[in-house]
Amino acid sequence: MKKRWMILLFCIFLLTVLIGCTVKLLKENDKPKVVVVLKELNTQYWNIVKAGVEKGFQDFGIDGKVIATRNRLAEEQDRILENVLREKPDVLIVSPLLSSNIPILKEFDKNNIPVLLVDTDAPWGNKTSYIGTDNFELGQKAGELLASQLQPGDKVAIIFSNSDLVHPVFSERIKGATFSLEGVGIKIVTEKLKLQNEPLAVKKAMTTILQKHPDTKGVFALNDVRALSALEVIEDHGYKMPVIGADGISELVELIGDGTLTGTVAQNPYDMGYISVEQALKIVKGELIEKRIDSGVDIIIKENAKDKLEFLKENVRLGK
Repeated sequence: MKKRWMILLFCIFLLTVLIGCTVKLLKENDKPKVVVVLKELNTQYWNIVKAGVEKGFQDFGIDGKVIATRNRLAEEQDRILENVLREKPDVLIVSPLLSSNIPILKEFDKNNIPVLLVDTDAPWGNKTSYIGTDNFELGQKAGELLASQLQPGDKVAIIFSNSDLVHPVFSERIKGATFSLEGVGIKIVTEKLKLQNEPLAVKKAMTTILQKHPDTKGVFALNDVRALSALEVIEDHGYKMPVIGADGISELVELIGDGTLTGTVAQNPYDMGYISVEQALKIVKGELIEKRIDSGVDIIIKENAKDKLEFLKENVRLGK
């Protein structure tokens, strides 16, 4: 009799475990499936976006994954997107490398898979939403911050390539900065880049600017990698001037904290990633979302640089 009871209790225990595992599996299968395709994960900026995405997965109960190209090629991103399409996620979040990636995104639309663009917008009417920076506003604020440290008639440098002029992110930053700087009488000098090796190209361009325009008083760089390269040349030539970046990576924030630079403007890549996942969940629930969602622009100066750096260290695995 005792043996039968033991067998019965054991069976009840096994049944309870089985039911628990089944319920857990069902709950996991009920989670919305979201795939995020980024341009790359070789720089700190994109790892900050990834950190925000993964925090969103955790907070909102998403079955999600992040994929990125290795070589930052549009063809490579197309292949990744073709594989993701076969997986049939509930929502795709993507930062398109080029407008040439739009044809594959249209296939998601045909399969009723909503597409959210993060960081980089594209001229495609059927995107569900764009989550990212208003790049004209970023350029405008960068120009205002730079101008606040200069006098009318001073010269500032903007370094860019021909491709930047048609790139939707960089072209808007150039327009915004030009609007602010010229509006207060600041003169803009430029030098075109040949971007086979971006840091080296920026250094060459900055050197040329200082040779042609030794009275240059400041620099607006279209991203932080360029800002750091320009700063290296400026210091090597014995100059001291404000250099404004755009991304808010830790190395530039540290330079503001220690007084090497006076300030910069910064996107909010962590918020971009987090907000995009939050919006994906709303879509799955059948809620309507805005067509454009601005993730904001921060002004980083010495007084708030420490807080920004601590946030990055707590939430992001800082690397390149």
